[in-house]
Amino acid sequence: MTLTLTSNDFKDGETLPDAQVQSKGDTSPHLAWSGAPEGTKSFAITVFDPDAPTGSGFWHWTVANIPADVTEIPAGGPVPAGAVEGRTDYGEPGFGGAAPPPGHGPHRYVFTVFAVDTDRLEVTPEDSGAKYGFNLHFHTLARASITATYENRG
Repeated sequence: MTLTLTSNDFKDGETLPDAQVQSKGDTSPHLAWSGAPEGTKSFAITVFDPDAPTGSGFWHWTVANIPADVTEIPAGGPVPAGAVEGRTDYGEPGFGGAAPPPGHGPHRYVFTVFAVDTDRLEVTPEDSGAKYGFNLHFHTLARASITATYENRG
């Protein structure tokens, strides 16, 4: 089996809906996954913009410790009990919608689900996307991504 990620809100390669844009809805999208490998004990989700003009991209959402029996998160959440949302690059935990600078061209928003080999990653709501990524590097069994784009034409 192969881990796959889908959304009822957009398909891979499509434009991100207004609901997921910070100034228009700022709501996390529906996400569903299937095909987790044997040994999966939890899941994690990240949303990353590699095109942000920061030199290091921009973390829009990090979620860890999603129980292994959960395979879907509805639009707007909430995340399942026991899961922890990390600090986005906006400075707060939770989902932060797309907000690229005007005239900067389209940005890619990479939504990734990770099958994790442990029940709990040692992360907190105060931790950055980099810390979530570091922990995931050592505990990922499989991952699947879908990418949407958004451009602020100002």
